[in-house]
Amino acid sequence: MNLILFDDPATRINLLPFTFTRPIATIRVGILTIVEKWEKCLQVSASFLTDPYLQKKFPLKASHDNLFVNSSWCPTTEAVQVVLNLKQGELLSQDGIILAWRSQETTLPSGSATPVNYTGSITLINQVWKIFQENASQLKFDFALLTKGRKSAGVNDKHTVVYNDQGIFIEEGVQVRAAVLNGEDGPIYLGKNSVVQEGALIKGPFALCEGSYVNMGAKMRGDTTIGPHSKVGGEISNSLIFGYSNKAHDGFLGNSVIGEWCNLGADTNNSNLKNNYEPVKLWNYGKGGFVNTGLQFCGLIMGDHSKCGINTMFNTGTVVGVSANIFGDGFPRNFIPSFSWGGASGFSTYQLNKAFETAERVMERRNIKLEEADKEILSQVFELTAQYRIWDKKT
Repeated sequence: MNLILFDDPATRINLLPFTFTRPIATIRVGILTIVEKWEKCLQVSASFLTDPYLQKKFPLKASHDNLFVNSSWCPTTEAVQVVLNLKQGELLSQDGIILAWRSQETTLPSGSATPVNYTGSITLINQVWKIFQENASQLKFDFALLTKGRKSAGVNDKHTVVYNDQGIFIEEGVQVRAAVLNGEDGPIYLGKNSVVQEGALIKGPFALCEGSYVNMGAKMRGDTTIGPHSKVGGEISNSLIFGYSNKAHDGFLGNSVIGEWCNLGADTNNSNLKNNYEPVKLWNYGKGGFVNTGLQFCGLIMGDHSKCGINTMFNTGTVVGVSANIFGDGFPRNFIPSFSWGGASGFSTYQLNKAFETAERVMERRNIKLEEADKEILSQVFELTAQYRIWDKKT
């Protein structure tokens, strides 16, 4: 059986700006990415069927027995069993949504496919706000998946206070000093070689992935995931950082999703609740305008390689594209296109060669090289998002 995670084009649009630079299945929700969940559940490696410009970095690997799974679908024990039982030529769906199929081909089955109706509950990450909205439940699922039959390394620091140690799992190489870990309302997972510094307060559900830091005095308020090789400080609530990004200083981040290779300057804050308590509207690339999320709490959505300066203030429901650089006083607009340079006083275009130079410096600090495939993806994103940089049309 050859596992392939396939992207639905309509869902890809709704998950921009994150899917500008990745297949849907590499989105992190809970502790793991969606593809990592399926790989661990099915005990196989996966490849991707995604937008053509991403396939060089995320190649498709086909065989004579391909199991295709919807890349926005988060697995459950029931779902895994149903998928494993699919036979060649069968197509699994629910309410018109294709969930999986098994085939010798790499294209969607024709009308000859044998339909199978899935009757279980499904979790689809098909809107950007679903990433933080579903994070608590997915964190609990992943915690059980990762820790089953294993023993925690435990907390060996006598100055650290632990509540419900059965709900806390510590991987090898973790350092915890004079912190508070409260697993009473949900699990806490500290990944390999992660660090929790003095005075940090952590409330579950919470995940700190491999090599990441919670800095001194930080307040992690739950339903939060910090992806690998990131540094966080200040106050964070119901938010995800995909990885390789920093929010190292004071400031509030709530009901937000931050991509990879981002940096939030000291005392950056976001609003996650409107003053009139109305549902938050969020920019949607598919609509080309703002959509009502139906959520009272919704904060910052920031694509890969974006940065902001110190004391940046983001309004409720702000969407920042890929490789934007935001600075200055006042509230910037709540839709900031990719490759923007500026803030509330106005924007210019962050030229591609300058963006490459910054990305190379940032990634070198993690001993990772900006590959030619990465440059090709960013170049494509630059072209795809030109329509949103309206200031260019005025010059």
